[in-house]
Amino acid sequence: MALTRAVLFDLDGTLLDTAPDMVGALNALRREESLAPMPYDSIRSAVSHGAARVVKAGFPDANPEAAQQLQRRFLEIYRGALSRETRLFPGMGAVLDALDRLSIKSGIVTNKAAWLTEPLLEELGLRARFACVVSGDTLAERKPHPMPLLHAAALAEVAPGECIYVGDAERDVQAAHAAAMPALVANYGYVRADEDTRQWGGDGYLERPLDLLDWLEARGRS
Repeated sequence: MALTRAVLFDLDGTLLDTAPDMVGALNALRREESLAPMPYDSIRSAVSHGAARVVKAGFPDANPEAAQQLQRRFLEIYRGALSRETRLFPGMGAVLDALDRLSIKSGIVTNKAAWLTEPLLEELGLRARFACVVSGDTLAERKPHPMPLLHAAALAEVAPGECIYVGDAERDVQAAHAAAMPALVANYGYVRADEDTRQWGGDGYLERPLDLLDWLEARGRS
């Protein structure tokens, strides 16, 4: 078993609780369209799947052309309010601190576009904490393709087998395994109530961010 030298994180629903700002942007768009706001809990699980899924949840009857226009406007609204309520998930700051102490690098691999990812991390004062950040438009492929994870490992100057990947969607497990990395499932993230994450085939399951440290200790980092 290889030494763990880097932990790579998905962004939305794993590292950061971005749902409050994304749901806020959706409801701002609905107000522009003279519609009532939607309940937070009815949208939260869509956030892990990106803007298109969020807009689909908010405007299920929109035709493809209207949906594209709504998505563009949604992203404009969201870009203007990236970090009003977005925060690290509880305990994640302590996890990042512990990884630093253990000399384990931290990185991000997300399908979120760089023009949203980078300013969000800067606004939260987090960018310098990560050895690598790979966004959804950094490469020609996105998760579940393994290329973004392999690219992140190269940027962090570690072998793929020395990384683990943490995410809250099935595509995260698929991407990690295709890159020959263990995959940990963030059950605290944006998982639908009717989803059985055990069927995804993850190598571990985290009910809270701090469980990552317990998993690493149990693994013995070797």
